[in-house]
Amino acid sequence: MSSDTNGSEPRGDQVAADRETPDKTVGTAEIVSAPNEFSVPSQEAVVAVQRVLRETPTIAIPDEVLTEEEISDLHSSREFIQLLRSHDMKVGKIKRAVKYEYDLECLQIELVKMQRWCQQTGQRIAIIFEGRDAAGKGGTIRRFIEHLNPRAMRIVALPKPTEEERGQWYFQRYIGHLPNTGEIVFFDRSWYNRAVVEPVNGFCTPEQYEQYMRQVPEFEHMLVEDGVTLIKFWFSISKDVQRARFKSRRNNPLKQWKLSPLDKKAQELWDDYSQYKERMFGRTHTSYSPWIIVQANNKRRARLESMRYVLSNLNYKGQEDALTTLIPDPNVVMRFHRSAINVD
Repeated sequence: MSSDTNGSEPRGDQVAADRETPDKTVGTAEIVSAPNEFSVPSQEAVVAVQRVLRETPTIAIPDEVLTEEEISDLHSSREFIQLLRSHDMKVGKIKRAVKYEYDLECLQIELVKMQRWCQQTGQRIAIIFEGRDAAGKGGTIRRFIEHLNPRAMRIVALPKPTEEERGQWYFQRYIGHLPNTGEIVFFDRSWYNRAVVEPVNGFCTPEQYEQYMRQVPEFEHMLVEDGVTLIKFWFSISKDVQRARFKSRRNNPLKQWKLSPLDKKAQELWDDYSQYKERMFGRTHTSYSPWIIVQANNKRRARLESMRYVLSNLNYKGQEDALTTLIPDPNVVMRFHRSAINVD
């Protein structure tokens, strides 16, 4: 027997250990000893895990959910429709949702092109969103601006006036928020608060209201004459739709921030709002600054058609390459006229 490196004979216990230790290079596979922190769990731990797995209830996949395996097996649109029907999914509803997302993306691409044209040519664009509470104004603005350059656009949603602002000329607090050269400004409510919200809720005197109504056409004429593109939307909803949206806000923790003290009285004062709204249209709808009524009971259609209206009224570069129509649906978006049927 050969000696070790020190020339001494190996001990008997060492020989026994060598016989019991497997050769680490047997064949082509290398046997790697596991470190202590990854040691094999005890039998008791294995039994405990198995017991937990047996006692945990299996969560069934809902019928309205499509699995990855089901989708990967599809080879045609016909198979896809059959799969949707087998899960009791409304094919028409899904097709409308897909069409909405496609049109929305195409229109947002056009908005990006329009904004670039606005910057390059020094346009000044002010878009006013008015309407009853819960009419969908804020949601529409969010879709407008989702992909726009924030350096060339602003959202204006002013709080109630301060004591100092109450002593100023009414339009003064809005003048500083008008668009600069190459800029688009979205007004989430505007100086038209005094036309409807303030008189209905007693926030202004009859004299202040009348003075405002005389001045607002002249104020807007000065803006348009100075080169500002002014677009005024009124989002129109029915009383039942407003009630349903208020209920949704109360029940949804993510929407409760939208509720305001005025919302609680909006249904009670519905007819008063209607009266002042009609007065506003009659006295502030002009050839140079018309009111555009948007039927907004359907939020998605209101968003798309208001985008189309804006884009179709601006002669920006690349408009002819749009991937969807830019002509708004006249059943959703229309200029105000006295004989029009209003839902609100």
